[in-house]
Amino acid sequence: MYKSTGFISFFLRRFTGVMLVLYLFTHMWVIGSVNLGPEAFNARLNLVQTPFFKLAEIALLAAVVYHAFDGIRLLIVHYFNVTDQRKSLFYAIFAISAILTIAGGLPILLFMLEG
Repeated sequence: MYKSTGFISFFLRRFTGVMLVLYLFTHMWVIGSVNLGPEAFNARLNLVQTPFFKLAEIALLAAVVYHAFDGIRLLIVHYFNVTDQRKSLFYAIFAISAILTIAGGLPILLFMLEG
């Protein structure tokens, strides 16, 4: 049961959803500091410019891409009744998500290594 593509998809969708909510709170924490003055805003902005947060941006990209494509996969399975192709669709969206994460994360990583 725990090794099926259905469970893996379920777990990854929940995990990426939680990670996106945590990112949202972090984003609001940084943007909300503008009300505390320019020094506080710049301090928090400098904090999120560290290499750790650059790697976290790549993880954020992976979470957004996977979560979006898995949601589309769920809509296709539900509305077009293609339950026989669920496993193939899961592997397809996982591969597409990985390719798009690499394509989008590589420039972030290269920029981080340059500066």
